[in-house]
Amino acid sequence: MTWQTCASRTVYENRWIRVEENDVVGPHGEGIYGVVEMQHPAVFVVAVDDDDRVCLVSLERYTTGPSWEVPAGGSDGEDPLVAAQRELAEEAGITAARWTALGRMNALNGIARAPEFVFLAQGISRGADADASQHEEGIDEVRWVPFADALRMIAAGEITDGESVAALAYAGIHLGRFA
Repeated sequence: MTWQTCASRTVYENRWIRVEENDVVGPHGEGIYGVVEMQHPAVFVVAVDDDDRVCLVSLERYTTGPSWEVPAGGSDGEDPLVAAQRELAEEAGITAARWTALGRMNALNGIARAPEFVFLAQGISRGADADASQHEEGIDEVRWVPFADALRMIAAGEITDGESVAALAYAGIHLGRFA
């Protein structure tokens, strides 16, 4: 069955998200469907250095608490690659010589329109002093862990951010870690 939208109204909006409430007819009949729409796509960066270590950042999320994640953020209307390069510099204080677009994904696709882009960053160099921007971003720590340890952190429940898990999977597939 195809979903039908009978009416739609915005119930909340800010510079990051828009929330709409829709009167719909779906598989279970008539109802209301709430949708969160991101104003701009997000970007996720799996940075891998020459020693096959992955860059992870620690921060506290208002919604879920402390979290280990790959560097990420909103594109703010920028080209996704430009946004990914900016986020890596801001959150980890590093730059990369080689960038590979790994794929596109959707967050919470049952309730949201939240497109996301995943990039692999290699050829890592230390960027400008990132302490100030890391503080602004809420980054508590930057850690480099072997790729295999990042996968173990997922299995152990230490990395629980779904987008970071998916981004690491994209990178693992691209780098042949799951063959």
